[in-house]
Amino acid sequence: MKITKIRTHILEAKLSQPFAYSRAWYDSRTAMLVEIETDTGLTGWGECYGPARMTAAVVNSVAPWLVGEDPLRTDVVWQTIYARLRDHGQKGVVIQGLSGIDIALWDIKGKHFGVPAHQLLGGAARKEVQAYATGLYRRRSVDPLKYLPDEAAGYAAEGFRAVKLKVGFGIAEDAAMTRAVREAIGDDVALMVDANHAYDAVAAIRLGRLIEPHDIGWFEEPVPPEDVAGYRAVKSALTIPIAGGECEFTRFGFRDLFASHALDIAQPDTCAAGGLTECKKIADMSEAFGIRYNPHVWGTGIAIAASLQLLAVLPSHTPTSLAPLEPLLEFDRTEHPIRQAILKEPIEHANGVVRVPEGPGLGIEIDREALARFAIGLSN
Repeated sequence: MKITKIRTHILEAKLSQPFAYSRAWYDSRTAMLVEIETDTGLTGWGECYGPARMTAAVVNSVAPWLVGEDPLRTDVVWQTIYARLRDHGQKGVVIQGLSGIDIALWDIKGKHFGVPAHQLLGGAARKEVQAYATGLYRRRSVDPLKYLPDEAAGYAAEGFRAVKLKVGFGIAEDAAMTRAVREAIGDDVALMVDANHAYDAVAAIRLGRLIEPHDIGWFEEPVPPEDVAGYRAVKSALTIPIAGGECEFTRFGFRDLFASHALDIAQPDTCAAGGLTECKKIADMSEAFGIRYNPHVWGTGIAIAASLQLLAVLPSHTPTSLAPLEPLLEFDRTEHPIRQAILKEPIEHANGVVRVPEGPGLGIEIDREALARFAIGLSN
């Protein structure tokens, strides 16, 4: 079997209303999908996290190297691309582009052998995954103290046993929102917070101490990803577990992050940190360091499916016991017209639980009519 063609699909959809996290407003959602064809008729799909036009440029530049290659040699292909771009792209959009290619190759590999990717990654430890609801962003011209608690309570009513609140809007405001959301969801639903690295260590520690009484599951990206010393300072000052890593790349980047003891919870994005090939290696390394692994997921149904294939094989956070603590799926609940539309069968939750797709490869089928509706760029 040989690779015959690589295509990139840049998709975009306007939102009904803008929303914000700590550092920017969104009025649209984009996606960059990778399609790889083979001479046997099998097609694989992947997704790149990051700026869509830039990751598409990476994939299109790499594509000529892949034509004629055996798509089953996922490690060899990964190492070849990485080695040829090592001088220029050990992190960032190059690795994001490589991630989408790698995921598409795993989709092909699973389809070739007629099994889900998780079976080839080592076999499923679980067939379903508890999800947490990511939402609670800011909207324009509305008091967040009025809508955020209601939104959080709605997620709890849907069956989610954990929700994540966006912070980074000022210490006093963040503390007030955290308190209000905790009161709205009660004590039985886990609450995490995510600053999207909007604070320095001094501010993050101050906020953390104010919200510690609200039983926070983790404090995500309290400081910028480059500030590893800041991560260590926040981690040592608070009892709240510290999470991060969506802006880190490959096992080499995570090796240094883990060795610095800066994190309690690692959050590589499968569509950014190196794809399934690399993220399985990162997960194995996180277990060796005693660091929990909950992947960052912010994309379409392809990103969700790839993350579920990985989550299926991850070990429990805790050592073997009768009450293991299992890894969680990040389940984005914000408006995203593209997310489920591109799948012939959407990936949904039932009472906060998502089943791992059991079909070959990623276990999904792509709706090409939806691709055409959202397309703003297609390369051949």
